[in-house]
Amino acid sequence: MALDAELALANRLADAARHVILPFFRTGLGSERKADRSPVTEADRAAEEAMRRLIKAEFPRDAIHGEEFGAEAGNSGRTWVLDPIDGTTAFLAGRPIFGTLIALVQEGWPVLGVIDQAVLGERWIGATGQATTLNGSAVRTRACRSLADAAIATTGPHYFDDHDGAHFMGLAAKTDHKRMVMGGDCYNYAMLAMGQLDVVCEANLKLHDYAALVPVVEGAGGTMADWNGEPLHAASDGRVLALGDPARLEDVVEALACNH
Repeated sequence: MALDAELALANRLADAARHVILPFFRTGLGSERKADRSPVTEADRAAEEAMRRLIKAEFPRDAIHGEEFGAEAGNSGRTWVLDPIDGTTAFLAGRPIFGTLIALVQEGWPVLGVIDQAVLGERWIGATGQATTLNGSAVRTRACRSLADAAIATTGPHYFDDHDGAHFMGLAAKTDHKRMVMGGDCYNYAMLAMGQLDVVCEANLKLHDYAALVPVVEGAGGTMADWNGEPLHAASDGRVLALGDPARLEDVVEALACNH
């Protein structure tokens, strides 16, 4: 699948978001609360607006789905999925582990993804049939011989309800949980794609939270799935797994199914 024009646009979208976001970083920027109580800032909204303008100019038939301004219909069968600042809480705390997420979803399946960390100048790009890159150089996940050796990450326990949290802890207990990483949002998936982590497990994610991650992780040799081990698509339920070593998928799904 040739996505040259789309990849070029995705890079320009990430550049535009960086241009907006960087002047706000560590400035004491205030935030508001959305209906779900999650924070949103002027930087989130301005970055999404900048990206939407570019998409409409270049691919006017494509739909757009953004975290801050919702969905705009298209008629091409393709949707650009945008999360201008994934990890607004980290952004507000001055921690450079948030990211801009940009995805292209075709007939419900993610085919292109970008994770951009503006402060550190790091950009991961994944696309169907291509190797994932960090700033132009290919990256790879690492092998994991057993679940007991796995370093696991999640953004935080408060993102799980009691039911899902119990299943997560059942999985975590079978990993090398003394190396468990808490916090990180999309940055954990970028680290997994580079071979720094083995498993990321989360729940209650929206399409804009995970669509861009799929091509990045899978283009680096990993796999992403729901908690049943099924591939992620636009209608997935928000329970998300990423594994650096696809050979461990069955082990992870089995561990999640056990409620300890």
